[in-house]
Amino acid sequence: MSLQIYIDGKMYPKEDAKISVFDHGLLYGDGVFEGMRSYNSTVFRMSEHLDRLYESAQALHLTIPMSTQEMDAAVYQTLKVNNIVDGYIRLIVTRGVGNLGLDPYQCPTASVIIIADKITLYPAKYYQDGLEIVTASTIRNHPAALNPRIKSLNYLNNILAKMEGLKAGCIEALMLNAKGEVAECTGDNIFLVKNGILLTPPIDAGILAGITRRAVIDLARESGMQVHETNLSRHDVYIADECFLTGSAAEVIPVIKVDDRKIGDGTVGQTTKSMMVKFKALVGQ
Repeated sequence: MSLQIYIDGKMYPKEDAKISVFDHGLLYGDGVFEGMRSYNSTVFRMSEHLDRLYESAQALHLTIPMSTQEMDAAVYQTLKVNNIVDGYIRLIVTRGVGNLGLDPYQCPTASVIIIADKITLYPAKYYQDGLEIVTASTIRNHPAALNPRIKSLNYLNNILAKMEGLKAGCIEALMLNAKGEVAECTGDNIFLVKNGILLTPPIDAGILAGITRRAVIDLARESGMQVHETNLSRHDVYIADECFLTGSAAEVIPVIKVDDRKIGDGTVGQTTKSMMVKFKALVGQ
């Protein structure tokens, strides 16, 4: 059976799942989204994802035409229709259909799209051997221009940095903020381990407040590890004992080289391995 896509209360086969060319999500990137994971038929931290989705929409003065309870039910309906137990959910809210021009008030009703499918963001070998990444020259959007806490449909900032990474032979790239501080990678949050302390950039460094990021911080603290959300430079990355990335799709993935510099001894560290195991246990895998 063809993959079924939820669009505004109805299911459509993948090949028939279409939106209008006048949808402002397409025309201007005007909308918000969430990427979520389903483990054993349960969406990981659904309430946190929905809170962030609705807060992002509120910041854009975008009214989502259904309650969080209805959205929750629609997500599970989409998983069930597609017989997905362990998978990935892309939840999208666009401004909806309007006229040409930036005026969002020309769009009377927002559109809700839910895609549930299988996903493998990184090949298995990278979880065992670690990633090599580079620092992109493209900086994160300035928070005063577009707050990174809004998970918007406009991902050009990240895509440009991703292209830099790919051209350098790396499937991920590190992004700095306007101050030259470490922010995040193109699709993941970043963590360092130094002298047994877990370090990660604070929210005000211009990063997305990742759901998996928060889960890892909680797991580390529960295990007795010190966690500091603090401003970091590339120097801190280069001299770190370990480095790993987190994200809904990526989960927890090690990094063993940044800008051609080995992190620690150039192999996956014990703390990173421990966090990978703890996260798998948390999600029941």
